[in-house]
Parts: sequence; structure tokens; C-alpha cells
Amino acid sequence: MAVTKILPRNGGLKEAIDYVLNGDKTDGHILTAHFNCDPGREYREMMKTKLETGRLDKRQCYHIIQSFKPGEITPELALEIAKAFAQEHLDGFEVVIGTHVDRHHIHSHIVFNSVNADTGEKYHSTQQSYYQQIRAISDRLCREHGLSVIVQGAPARSVSYIEWLRQSRGQPTFRSLLEADLRDAIRDANDLGHFFLLMEHKGYEIHHGGRLGFRLRGQDRYQYPGRQDPLFTEDGIRTAIQGNLEQIEAGLRPVLPVRPAYQPYRKHPKYSGFLALYVHYLYLLGKIEKRQYPPRMTPHLRQAVMRFEQYQVQFVFLRENNIVTQADMDAVQSRTEESLAKLMKQRTILNVRKKRRQHLYTALADAEALAPSKALYEEGLTGMEAEFEKYMEAVKQLEKCGISAERLTEEKAEIYEQLASLNREIRAERRKLKLCQEIRQQIPAMEQDIQNTDEHQKEVQEHEHRRR
Repeated sequence: MAVTKILPRNGGLKEAIDYVLNGDKTDGHILTAHFNCDPGREYREMMKTKLETGRLDKRQCYHIIQSFKPGEITPELALEIAKAFAQEHLDGFEVVIGTHVDRHHIHSHIVFNSVNADTGEKYHSTQQSYYQQIRAISDRLCREHGLSVIVQGAPARSVSYIEWLRQSRGQPTFRSLLEADLRDAIRDANDLGHFFLLMEHKGYEIHHGGRLGFRLRGQDRYQYPGRQDPLFTEDGIRTAIQGNLEQIEAGLRPVLPVRPAYQPYRKHPKYSGFLALYVHYLYLLGKIEKRQYPPRMTPHLRQAVMRFEQYQVQFVFLRENNIVTQADMDAVQSRTEESLAKLMKQRTILNVRKKRRQHLYTALADAEALAPSKALYEEGLTGMEAEFEKYMEAVKQLEKCGISAERLTEEKAEIYEQLASLNREIRAERRKLKLCQEIRQQIPAMEQDIQNTDEHQKEVQEHEHRRR
């Protein structure tokens, strides 16, 4: 499984070449390769190409890194894959390749001149070219050699420089420790509430919102691992708990498979009211069928074309809720507000229950997390006095409440599961309410645009009639 990334460089061409060809990292220069340049003359030949084409400014080179899963590949095969990638994707570019074996995972570095020696054109890297070319070629080569590939998901966000530096040095980061704890909790959990309970027992505070956030007690900020990996979103965790974690990590299945529901054939309906207005408006935007003559684009209509996806979502909402008139809209909005109020009330009740028991839940988590510290204190290790005192205080609270630890654990997991479910329903109702408000605001402008366009079409038709 190769994880690829491309790094543009505005300087440091010689340093990049020296790093890639470092003999301490490439088994004495054995695991290196060159394309369109001679060993020992890489930098001079790349600079000569830049001088001849007059392209000495801005980008100097690009640096591609292919990192492989530990234990899945040999250094020789990694070098062969990097060479095949360079031959296919970097035709005409001066390239140096080095497969590094100084870390626990084998990885290849590919540094190439930003200017093509054959055409004199500069290489351009975009997000689209990364996924359609670099990532696609790398994944195909991995499959051809029997290696696993990453299941395509949302593009991962970049990490901070400090985190990248610690990762490159093989040092642990908070993100890596958090993900390891998340995987352990997923393996041990029976359901989502039990998962939250296990994470609290590991010493984490949990933020329930649009995204799940985690932080260790004493930290200032929450980390949101779901931004990087959909496995750690609420839906991804729920899917993995059901027994699919191993297949997801092996790349055999996506975290959240997209399977559109079966829709039987039905005749296209005749729309009226709000639905007819949206159909007409999408027609004017040129999104339903191609027009012979495009309508006059007012500034507002031009902005509407850019918001086409938003109008599509609103149209689906109107059709699914059978909203045709203003009265229908009022009824749906009223029902949504009532449902939201009930859900908010239920969540408040659960939060009150949770708050009343919070000191016991905290004591339960402390007793679980600080048990190793108590054992070290009893063995005579110094520096554990505060942790031992906190552990004893937690045990005392649990004994004083008269409720067994097993019962508290079940109760806490149940409350957390119910809160997670309510939060999910509340977010859905809020989205409905927001759609209602957006539709109310946009309909007058849409009607005005349609009127302006119809008037313009009449003028065009009259003009054509006079010409005939």
C-alpha cells in the first residue's frame, strides 16, 4: 500500500538531490536510479536545462514520496515501482530516485526538474492531476505487484510542520497516539456508547458536535481525527464497531460505502407551485436541458449558476416533502420546529441526568485510568503521590454512592448512546429548518429572474419576427 504526496520546491535543488541519493539511506547508493541525467552530474544538467529554456524562476523541482506499509514490500520492489512510475508519468523530465531503508517503513523519494528537457515546458501540479495521475498510477502499479491500495475517500488535509517533522523522525505525535487509542476502543467496544465510555476511561474528553473531537485532560484544544480519516467520524466508528475494522484497514472495503437506494421507474410528474418554479429556474440555468439560445445572464442569475448544487438540494427537499404552496411550506416548517423542540427537550433531560452523575462518571474514569499509577506507588516508585491520592478519592466516591461499577458503566454507556442518537436527529432537523428559511429568501429573486428572462425572450422573438 503506497501513500503518495508531492511537494513543490522553489529552491534547494542540490540539497534535495543530495538527500534523495544519500548513501546511508539507500544502502550505499545501491537503491538509486537516474532518468535523463548522468550520475554525479544531476544538478548541473538540470540547471543547464533551465538556462537553455530561460526558466530559472519560481519552481525549481518537485519531490514525490511513496511510503509503503511496513512488512509488505522489499526495497528492490519499491525501487522498481518508483522507476516504473517515473517512466510513465515523467517522460522527458530529469529524475533522480532513491529508496530509503533507514526507517521502519520503506519509502521512495523521486526528485525531478520542474522543466521538461524535451519540450521546455514546466510541470504543473494540481489536486486534480494528483488524484487522476500520480495517485492513480501509483495505485495501479501497486495492484499489478499484488500490493494493497488505499480505498478512495475524501482528500486528507495536510498536517502541521511540527507534526510532519516528528513523523519523519519516527517520533510519536499526539495524532498517532490518539488514532491508536481510537482503534483499540473500536476493537473493544460493543456499541457507540460503549466506545465513548472506553475513550473516557483512557483519559480523553469528548466533544459531541458536527465532528467528534478528542483531547486529553489538561490539553487546551480538541483534535478532530475525522477530518483526516472518515474511519474516525461518528458513522465510520459505528460501521467499524460492527466488525469491519480489519477489512477497512486492509483496504478491502471503504469506510462508508455509497450505495444509492433502488428507485423503481416512474413517469416524470407534472409540477406546480414551488416545484414548478424550481424546475423553470433550473431550466433557465441550463442544467435540465440544453437551450438553443442561452438566456441573458443577469448578475444575480450568474451567481445562481454557481450555486446550482444548492438549488438541487432544495428542489429534492421540496419534492420529498411534497411542498407545492406557501401553506405546505408553513406546515413543514412548523412540524420541523416542533420536532426540534421535542428533541432539544429530550437532550436537555439527558444532559441533566448526565450532570447529576458526572462526578461518579469522572470518578469511574479516574479509577480506571489511574489504576496503574496506584500499582507503581505501592511498589515504592516516587512521584506518584498525587495520582495515588486522586485514585483513592475516586474509589472512595464510588464506594460511597452505593452503586456498583458495572451498573454505572452500563448507565453511562446508555446515556452516551442516546445523546449521540439525539444529536444526529437534531442536526438533521436543523438542516431541514435551514432549507426552509433559504427557500423563503430565494423564491422572490428567482421569480424576478424568470420574469426578466421571459421578457428578454419576447424581445428576441419580436426582433426575429420583424427581420423575417
